[in-house]
Amino acid sequence: MKKFFQTLKNIWSIEELKSKIIVTLSLVLVYRFGTHIVLPGIDPNKLSSLSGAKTGALGLIDAFSGGAFSQASILALGIMPYISASIFMQLMTILVPQMQKVQKEGESGRKKINQWTRYLTVVVTFAQAYAYVSYLRQMGKDAIIDSFSPYFWLTTPIILTAGTLFVMWLGEKITDKGLGNGTSLIIMVGILARLPNAAMGEWRAKATIGSGGILIFVIEIAILIAVILGLIILIQGVRKVPVNYAKQIVGNKQFGGARQFLPLKVNSSGVMPIIFAQAIMFLPTLISYTSFENKEGISKVFSDPRNYLHMLIYAVIVIGFTFLYTALIFNPKQIAEDLKRNNGFIPGVKPGQPTADFIGAVMDKITLPGAVFLALVGILPGFAQRAGVTQAFASFFGGTSLLIMVGVILDTLQQIETQLLMRQYDGLMKSGRIQGRQSVTTAAI
Repeated sequence: MKKFFQTLKNIWSIEELKSKIIVTLSLVLVYRFGTHIVLPGIDPNKLSSLSGAKTGALGLIDAFSGGAFSQASILALGIMPYISASIFMQLMTILVPQMQKVQKEGESGRKKINQWTRYLTVVVTFAQAYAYVSYLRQMGKDAIIDSFSPYFWLTTPIILTAGTLFVMWLGEKITDKGLGNGTSLIIMVGILARLPNAAMGEWRAKATIGSGGILIFVIEIAILIAVILGLIILIQGVRKVPVNYAKQIVGNKQFGGARQFLPLKVNSSGVMPIIFAQAIMFLPTLISYTSFENKEGISKVFSDPRNYLHMLIYAVIVIGFTFLYTALIFNPKQIAEDLKRNNGFIPGVKPGQPTADFIGAVMDKITLPGAVFLALVGILPGFAQRAGVTQAFASFFGGTSLLIMVGVILDTLQQIETQLLMRQYDGLMKSGRIQGRQSVTTAAI
């Protein structure tokens, strides 16, 4: 405990780090305040009709927005339109040669792509805002004030678009002047905001059973901790490929000759396969807004995470997208060329194409167990619900929410530890260092 308080003292004694923490907490507080401001023309006392927004595809949006979606807040769409635009732009930079050229222009190219992403965010937000208006008119028509109803379709999309742009601005300010990636932190805060109510709901459900129910709740917490530990291993897991650099003598000085490692991540695709898989699984359920208890046949299979066939299809899609996305973002040929350009080589492997083939083969071998583990993480909430865990609390046993939450926390702790080590303080851990995560995209944080 003494070590913990000393670490906090060291963190607070660094003026730059203290300023970043204060800015981050202040902007996050502003965001959380905005999620409780209800849209004009909505009666907040009649919002119980939107309870269906907490399940299925809409439940994922509600989780990322910190409950703002089901509360008909001015920030109901949250950061998700910006995330969708960022993912689309990232895929375009991989698939479209002209976009690749812009990306290789350095800082100016990055600014262009960011600006295009903002423009695309406005378009995506407007489209989602009108869809949200239709949803409110269908599911929450009792909450719309009659006198404001003629203007509701016009004002709401404008307010929702402004709200999303405001959240995007908050995320950029946190990234520039705060601590960590602002977009990721906003998503994490929205997810964490649901944890206390979900845990209390699970506690009340188990407390009604008696002492046996309390023991079950303790076991559930222990399993949750074990899942988080396993997820940390997945995020930080790397295969170190040894790399040697040829010696160069310039004058009286020797350069190179060092032995280093090429870290290949077990899960280089991050959370993207789960996001894509969920999007595909949710497509049939978006035909109607009813809960999965009222669905039948194929629609019920795709919408019910407790269904074994649903789990199997979901796992296969996650594994497939993991290999696909890894192939898109990981280029062994480019790495081999970079090593050759810097006089680096892998012991026992010839430079050039043999090096690219070797790196590609290693990546394929470590991607398979990473993909299987990622698929297991994705279907764990379904197993948790089958075991009797309430739906709200079961979502924290795996899936997108837990993966993003653990990844962002590791990334933030890594940045704090870097600031401490730069000023010759001890790190956050007695041994080793926090590796953080690979930010493949702003969303996946």
